[in-house]
Amino acid sequence: MGSDADMEDYGFEYSDEEPEEQDVDIENQYYNSKGLVETDPEGALAGFDQVVTMEPEKAEWGFKALKQTVKLYYKLGKYKEMMDAYREMLTYIKSAVTRNYSEKCINNIMDFVSGSASQNFSLLQEFYQTTLKALEEAKNERLWFKTNLKLCKIWFDMGEYGRMSKILKELHKSCQREDGSDDQKKGTQLLEVYAIEIQMYTETKNNKKLKELYQRALSIKSAIPHPRIMGIIRECGGKMHMAERQWAEAATDFFEAFKNYDEAGNPRRIQCLKYLVLANMLMESEVNPFDGQEAKPYKNDPEILAMTNLIAAYQKNDIMEFEKILKSNRRTIMDDPFIRNYIEDLLKNIRTQVLLKLIKPYTRIRIPFISQELNFPEKDVEQLLVSLILDNRIQGHIDQVNKLLERGERSKGMRKYSAIDKWNTQLKSIYQTLSNRVG
Repeated sequence: MGSDADMEDYGFEYSDEEPEEQDVDIENQYYNSKGLVETDPEGALAGFDQVVTMEPEKAEWGFKALKQTVKLYYKLGKYKEMMDAYREMLTYIKSAVTRNYSEKCINNIMDFVSGSASQNFSLLQEFYQTTLKALEEAKNERLWFKTNLKLCKIWFDMGEYGRMSKILKELHKSCQREDGSDDQKKGTQLLEVYAIEIQMYTETKNNKKLKELYQRALSIKSAIPHPRIMGIIRECGGKMHMAERQWAEAATDFFEAFKNYDEAGNPRRIQCLKYLVLANMLMESEVNPFDGQEAKPYKNDPEILAMTNLIAAYQKNDIMEFEKILKSNRRTIMDDPFIRNYIEDLLKNIRTQVLLKLIKPYTRIRIPFISQELNFPEKDVEQLLVSLILDNRIQGHIDQVNKLLERGERSKGMRKYSAIDKWNTQLKSIYQTLSNRVG
C-alpha cells in the first residue's frame, strides 16, 4: 500500500507521554506484515492481527496495524471486516496515541475511502457516522467539524442536497452561542460552512438564500480564512450578480475570486479569469483585464487565449470573427454551461453596436439589408430593433409591410411598442396567476 504509508510510519513522532522503548518483536511483526501487503494480503492481515494481540495494552503499533488492516480490507472489497477493524482502531484515539497522530491517520483513511467509494452510499454513510460518533465521544471537536465538512462536500458532489442540509444545520449549531447567534470567535469555521452552503445555493439557483449568506460571509471580520474558501465565496457571489445582470459587481467578485484562488494555487483561478473576461464584455468595459499585473501572466495560457481573442473581436464589433472564435473554441468556451448562458447576451451587445453604427447615416433603412450585414435572421433583427426603440436607443418605428425601419418618428414608434410591451407583461401576469392556482 505503498510509500505514503511507509513515510507516515517512519516519520512517527513519539510524545513524552508515550513509552520510549518499543517491544522489538512487535515492531518486527508489524514491518514483516507490511512487507506482505502486495504479495500475500491474507498473510498480511493475519500478521497485523498478531501485532494487535501481542501488545499487552492498546498502543501505537496496534493502532498502526489496525489502520493498515482497514485499508487492506477496503482494497479487497471486504467492507464488513473493514468497518469492524475501523471501529476497533477508533477505540485507540482516546489515550493510546497522540491526538495529532490519530487526526492525521483518520484524515488519511477518510480521503482513501471517500476517493473511491463515492457510489457506495451505505458504506460512506456508515463510515462517516462511525467516525463522527467516535470523535464526539473523544471530544475532538476540531476533527468532528472537519469530518462533517468532508461529508458535506461528498454529498454536494453527488447532488445529495437533502443529506447535505442536515449536516449544515449541525455545523451551524457548532458555530453558535447559546442564544443562537453566530459566535464571531469561530469566524474561520463559519466561513468554511458558508462556503459549502453558498455552493449548494448556487447549484440549486436559490438566489434569495445565496444573497443572504454571501452578505453574511463578507461581514465576518474575525476570521483568517484560507484563500481557497474566500475564492469559493467570491466566485459564487460573482455568479449571483451575473444572474441579477449586475455585470460590474460580478466582475469585481470574479477578480477577487481569481486573486484568492491564485494565492491558494488552485486551478479554479483560470475559470474565474474566464468569468471576469465575460463580465467585462457584458458591462461593455473598454478595460482589458489582462493589462493588470495579476492577470497578465495568464494572457497566453491555452485555456485563456480563446477568451483574449474573443475580447479583441468584441471590442472591434467584429461579428464574423466573434462567431468564428466561438465555433473553433467550443471546448474552452461553449462547453462551460455558465459561459454558454451569457453568449446570447454578448452577441446581442455586439449586434446592437454594429446595428447602431449601420443605421446612423440613414432616415430609412431596409430590414433585409440589416439582416445581411449582421448575419442575423430578419425576424430577430426586428425584435432587436423593437427592444432598442423601447429602450430609447433608436427613435423611430418599423414599417412591417415594406420591411423598413423609419427613423425620427419617436412618439409613434414608442406608443406602438409600449402598448405591445404592456400587453405582453399583462399576459405574463395572467399566465403566472393561472400557474400558481393550478400548482
